[in-house]
Amino acid sequence: MQSKNSASQNLTWDEDGESHSVRWRSESGNPPAKRVVIGHDQMTADHAYRLACEGTAILWRGDFQNARQLLQAVARRIDNKPRKEKKPATEISPIDAFNLHRLAQSQRARILAMLVLPLDEQYAIPLRRAPDVRQACEEAYGPPSDEPSVVSLREVLGLIGAHEWRKKGVEIEAAGGRIHPYYGVFSPVRGEYVDLVANQPLPSKELAFDIGTGTGVLSAVLARRGIGRIVATDVDTRALACARENIGRLGLDHQVAIVETDMFPEGRAPLIVCNPPWLPARPSATIEHAIYDPDSRMLRGFLDGLAAHLMPGGEGWLILSDFAEHLGLRTRAQLQEWIDKAGLKVDGRIDVKPHHPRASDKSDPLHAARSAEVTSLWRLVAA
Repeated sequence: MQSKNSASQNLTWDEDGESHSVRWRSESGNPPAKRVVIGHDQMTADHAYRLACEGTAILWRGDFQNARQLLQAVARRIDNKPRKEKKPATEISPIDAFNLHRLAQSQRARILAMLVLPLDEQYAIPLRRAPDVRQACEEAYGPPSDEPSVVSLREVLGLIGAHEWRKKGVEIEAAGGRIHPYYGVFSPVRGEYVDLVANQPLPSKELAFDIGTGTGVLSAVLARRGIGRIVATDVDTRALACARENIGRLGLDHQVAIVETDMFPEGRAPLIVCNPPWLPARPSATIEHAIYDPDSRMLRGFLDGLAAHLMPGGEGWLILSDFAEHLGLRTRAQLQEWIDKAGLKVDGRIDVKPHHPRASDKSDPLHAARSAEVTSLWRLVAA
């Protein structure tokens, strides 16, 4: 299950008079640093911060928990660094605020990725007080390849968090149980879009297509609502495996078929559902593909192919947030134009306000857009 962004590269360094070169892992697609120093328990946060800002990787040889504390201290220095504003905040447009936010996120991630750890041939971390991350690594990277490697501590902590989410799962009442997201597959923690699909009257209970199924959550919801057969599609290897496991765990295999294909399966259906990524921007990491849709490719692909795959009288359900509109990344007029050009018309729309914590967090740089956001289910029919 190797990420496209983690093509084999090596991190090279000198230590104790010997030259070393070991496989570098990065799910974000970050290249290995050209300069490496050895990190130890006596290293100060100020020193580590300066090295990381310069692009120097710190290969940790000390205690794992000390490395974790050091990473937190470096993060505090990044977050507390005074930022110069070229113009008053009131003059910054929503799209400028979005671009500045992404730039700051990217720079923060790059700096924090400079603290790196060794992994042995079986994904164990050979450091004092290190947790057992072998299963978490295998879930993300696939079976051990019998070669040592190096990975950022930040990525390791992400793997651990994803592993815990996968074990625990997310309770989705409308799906009849828990959905267990894989690493790199969008977790259905924002329940409003699930509720939209759970409550909208069905045009038919015969057949449905679920385009870009991800965890399989919407297929599970449709199955629980009594649709006899659902064909769920995706092209992402992790998403396909994740959806198959969730559908099997919920006992819905007899209703839901998971198919690897780009967008639509063969044939037509009276109901076709799609929840594409909501923001038309370029993802900076593999795991951002569920959030960012460059040039609205998936959204437009769904709209352009929908009429040809709907049965007469069928409905396409597009689940989409207007967050991009509030950020200035897309306009409502553009969306309507794409709908019209695809030979579709809007037969209805239901809206819901998000209820996740960030929508009310006034310290969020994108608070103005988040607080105005509405998530909608657009009912589309052939014109």
